[in-house]
Amino acid sequence: MAETVVASGIWAKGVNKEMSSENLSIQEHPDIAALRDRFDLTGSSATAQVVDGVTMMAGLYLAISPWVVGFNTTASPLMVSNLIIGLAVALLALGFASAFGRTHGLAWTVPLMGAWAIVSPWLMNGVDTTTGMIASNVIVGAVIMLCGLGASGFGTLFNPRR
Repeated sequence: MAETVVASGIWAKGVNKEMSSENLSIQEHPDIAALRDRFDLTGSSATAQVVDGVTMMAGLYLAISPWVVGFNTTASPLMVSNLIIGLAVALLALGFASAFGRTHGLAWTVPLMGAWAIVSPWLMNGVDTTTGMIASNVIVGAVIMLCGLGASGFGTLFNPRR
């Protein structure tokens, strides 16, 4: 019997007809389904769930930090920035935790939002910064940035065949 290679890269004995993808939509392609399964498996790992949970909590803290640290009246532009960026990070983390296979392409934005949280106290106009504001933003921004890098790496580093 002849040996041939099918699209998934697995050797099959006795398969003589070529695989045709004329009638398959891109969503039904076997490689897309395998990739989606791989990302679903990645998102369900314990490490990924911890990273996603910490990312969500850090995003929620960033959103409420103006009221926790007490700069909600003195630093209005920074308050709005923290609220928007914090909610965006929390929503992305929720998406990663619930549907990593569908949202992994957005993971690269989380480290950028963390970097913005770190530098925003110095870049916002009209903000008189205090030590508490700077410390809060730098610490939570660093946590968001590290978790975002971790979430970005899950899709590329995880290989279930190892």
